[in-house]
Amino acid sequence: MNPLSIAQDGLKAIQNSQSIVWLNKNYQIPASAPSTPDVDELYAAESRLKRFAPLLQRLFPELEPSHGLIESSLIKADRLNSRINPVGGSLYLKADHDLPVAGSVKARGGIHEVLCFAESLALKHGVLKGVDSDYCTLTSQSARDLFSQHTITVGSTGNLGLSIGVIGSALGFKTVVHMSSDAKEWKMERLRKRGVRVVEHDADYGAALEAGRLETIADPCGYFVDDERSPNLFMGYAVAARRLQAQLETLNIMVDAEHPLFVYLPAGVGGAPGGITYGLKHIFNDHVHCFFAEPVQAPCMLLGMAGAPGAVPTSIYELGLKNRTDADGLAVGAASQWVCDATRNLLSGVYTATDEQLYQQLYLLKDLENIEVEPSAAIGCLGPEMLMTEAGQKYLDSHHLTHRMSNSVHIPWLTGGSFVPDEEYQRYLAKAVKIST
Repeated sequence: MNPLSIAQDGLKAIQNSQSIVWLNKNYQIPASAPSTPDVDELYAAESRLKRFAPLLQRLFPELEPSHGLIESSLIKADRLNSRINPVGGSLYLKADHDLPVAGSVKARGGIHEVLCFAESLALKHGVLKGVDSDYCTLTSQSARDLFSQHTITVGSTGNLGLSIGVIGSALGFKTVVHMSSDAKEWKMERLRKRGVRVVEHDADYGAALEAGRLETIADPCGYFVDDERSPNLFMGYAVAARRLQAQLETLNIMVDAEHPLFVYLPAGVGGAPGGITYGLKHIFNDHVHCFFAEPVQAPCMLLGMAGAPGAVPTSIYELGLKNRTDADGLAVGAASQWVCDATRNLLSGVYTATDEQLYQQLYLLKDLENIEVEPSAAIGCLGPEMLMTEAGQKYLDSHHLTHRMSNSVHIPWLTGGSFVPDEEYQRYLAKAVKIST
């Protein structure tokens, strides 16, 4: 018996590592926001990042142009649009591949999580007298002495570990990152150079996550960043939606019934794309359509969202998949149940792609827009083409969008790549050129 809301032919395609498009039967229009997390937490996260902005600018000089805000540009990509968008409308790239400090979409959420912990400690111990204090005092010796007594631990495939390690070490915390077998050596070396203890695992992300959790339980001064169920991470990611809203307004880009917005988000365990989706649906409601994108070998969010509400997400291994993909940031065996439940009524659907398709998009990004990303970040560029499939057309028709596509805006979310060493990127590009030409 198939307990998932996936047709038998779709389930067979997943098991055979074939790309599919899955439409979310729980998607509601107008969107019904879940009772948890509370949307007030989104605005609290936005305010917290503003409070910390002067401190972040002091810690990271690259944030001076943005006055301490960690944000990326929104890039109009007409040349790429002409190649990858058969449905009409305009194409913009959300350039989180070039996000400062940590170099990926994980920067906002990971850094926000650590700032939440630092703020609570500083307020509790009187280093900060209140939220209207000068947060630059957190660079003082008394603050560093306080933070150095605590250990922050996280499990990661790479990018979340980078964001936690960078901010944790900058503030003076002892920081430990448990890395899965998929993690790139250069990411681990980058952390070690910052004094972060890196623990390598021969198993996948789930094993790294559990090892980090167990280590923290044994440490009375330990703090675990739980990528599977952290509201602080989730809302840090969700702040990106507020920033995107401002960017769209600056560019005079309308989002309404006649001007629908489509956003394509690479998905691993689900926290970052889930948080962004939550924020976007709160702001634009039924005028924004969010799709997650995953490798055919690691469709964990698809399986999680296709399961029953509150149910433990089905593991990809139960379907015989091996989690073998060059998209290391998306190489996750099981989705976050917390994120699935938080976004169950908000997500339009999920599509999957082969590694060959990712490399084709990586090549086009470089060739047409001179943008360099890691393979996992390129998967969002397949979104417009996905809408031309039978399932994609069904979605457009059922939501009365087909005749509005000439006015539509499409945003692939580029999630990482600027920190990739040049020799590593050249290997990616060489493979992409071989596949694409």
